[in-house]
Amino acid sequence: MITSQYRKTLYDSHMIILFIYRNKKQHGTSSTPVQTNLRWKVDRETADRICNFNRHYAEHSGYFSSYSKNDDSFLKMGEQEYRKNKRVVFYDSNTGKPLFIIGQRDDQPNHTISKRTWSEFIRESRAHGWPSFRDDEVVWENVRCLSNGEAVSLAGTHLGHNLPDAKGNRYCINLVSVAGNPKPKEPARLPESPE
Repeated sequence: MITSQYRKTLYDSHMIILFIYRNKKQHGTSSTPVQTNLRWKVDRETADRICNFNRHYAEHSGYFSSYSKNDDSFLKMGEQEYRKNKRVVFYDSNTGKPLFIIGQRDDQPNHTISKRTWSEFIRESRAHGWPSFRDDEVVWENVRCLSNGEAVSLAGTHLGHNLPDAKGNRYCINLVSVAGNPKPKEPARLPESPE
């Protein structure tokens, strides 16, 4: 039986496909290039190519665990962030909007926690070669999975693909696509006084 939520998801996916492919953007599939100060010192040129000028390809397998062996590596910095904040938030490399969260979620009722710990997330990611997220770790207001399995942000950033396994949906995501910094909060604007 097809539920109304499923129909809405199909409709939303169809609209995103039309939006991405019919509307020429200023920078490939996005309005802007990737941020200049990406986290974990990922390669900006690789990030821009994969995020904005690509629909099928990925960073090389194991990139997230092999590109840096020192203290600023994703594995070390991610673990430190998880211990300090009880979560790691992965942001769109173009827009800075949150896309995936491992650990405590402030955007959910009662601050629910994803079902996996940081070490479980890393173990599964290493087994598959790319950061691998599950349904409860996706920030769905900013992410869509298209009918062909491609995962994209609402801004048009190519993230990776859904490669389901026996446990359910597994979103195999490029680290360079989710290494953005959080979007700065805009200061509250006071209404202009009438003159």
